[in-house]
Amino acid sequence: MKEKVLQKLNVLADAAKYDVSCSSSGSSRASKGGAGKTVSSGVCHSFTEDGRCISLLKILYTNHCIYDCAYCVSRRSNDRPRAAFTVKELADLTWEFYSRNYIEGLFLSSGVMVSPDHTMERMVAVARLLRSEYRFNGYIHMKSIPGADQLLVEEAGLLADRLSVNVEIPTDTELRRLAPEKNHGSVFDPMNQISRHVLISKEERRKYRKAPRFAPAGQSTQLIVGASPETDYTILRLASGLYHEQRLKRVYYSGFVPVNAGDFRLPAIKQPPLVRENRLYQADWLMRFYHFRFDELLDERQPQLDLQTDPKLAFALRNPQFYPVDLDRASYEEILRVPGIGVRSAKLIVANRRFGRIGLSHLKRMGVALKRARYFIVCRELPVASASLYPEQIRRKLVRTDHGGRQLQLF
Repeated sequence: MKEKVLQKLNVLADAAKYDVSCSSSGSSRASKGGAGKTVSSGVCHSFTEDGRCISLLKILYTNHCIYDCAYCVSRRSNDRPRAAFTVKELADLTWEFYSRNYIEGLFLSSGVMVSPDHTMERMVAVARLLRSEYRFNGYIHMKSIPGADQLLVEEAGLLADRLSVNVEIPTDTELRRLAPEKNHGSVFDPMNQISRHVLISKEERRKYRKAPRFAPAGQSTQLIVGASPETDYTILRLASGLYHEQRLKRVYYSGFVPVNAGDFRLPAIKQPPLVRENRLYQADWLMRFYHFRFDELLDERQPQLDLQTDPKLAFALRNPQFYPVDLDRASYEEILRVPGIGVRSAKLIVANRRFGRIGLSHLKRMGVALKRARYFIVCRELPVASASLYPEQIRRKLVRTDHGGRQLQLF
């Protein structure tokens, strides 16, 4: 590898580490004479829909940026080493890593150099060169630059497996305060465009099997947690809207990292809010797979997630009227809301109770966490008494309070 390219790689790979919206699930680009494939099994690790871990080259095209966002390490006013690849340099680099089996795909983001159109045009050119000249059929996740021309976004969707547009700050008011050149309108316009083209592509493929696929793995976004004063309720309400209206595959939550010391617009924290980030991911999982609504997990009277209790257990303790759940009669949705019972276990319970009453031995084999679930269920071998304790009694048994919500360590 040339010395000049290696220096660029060191600078731009380091700058890319703050972007967490990296995923490669949900796409299966067939390989017909080309090299690589999206679904090949086992730099940045990501997970496919079926749980396999794959490696992606996570890189910025450039860290030059015309914007001066308070929370960004690559902002215009920062005195940092700057670098920018050429289109061929980045395509060659990706191919060299792939041919040596270091990576199985590319995660490409960028600062905004010169203009959104200028930057997006070069990112699209990298993907075009990989697909056409190198015949690279591996996974490509590309960031769509807010403000870029619609034709560039359309071409990006035909070349990449997944597109993403970062919302970054949950409310428009705070985004304008921390990033004066940005607003939610510039973010949601391309997001809506991508969502519309994904739906059109799916309809066309129902009619014509060989119709081109547009962003087959969908789109995702990233929200920064802790850089602005929004509550968890506000964040989950926004995420819920993105899932239902824009049909996003994933919303990623990134604990604010204080990379720009001395900016009066940012909170003075020593460590990223990793516990809060973790609770948001758990709540997000409940919305996506457990049929919870955001306003069931939080409301305006209780706008923050409990840092000591996972959201599913917190919901059960706040709503004792829904418990205990009779596993022999309850619906699938009711069983899903029992702490300690996951999606797979709930499906097994519904399928197996046709053959007889559910007992503790069955639940253990199904993978149910009985240490938690026993306080919220009724079944053949479990006395009702254990499911009739007061919420505070259950909390004392299940929730450890000795750490006092202590911040997790990043390293």
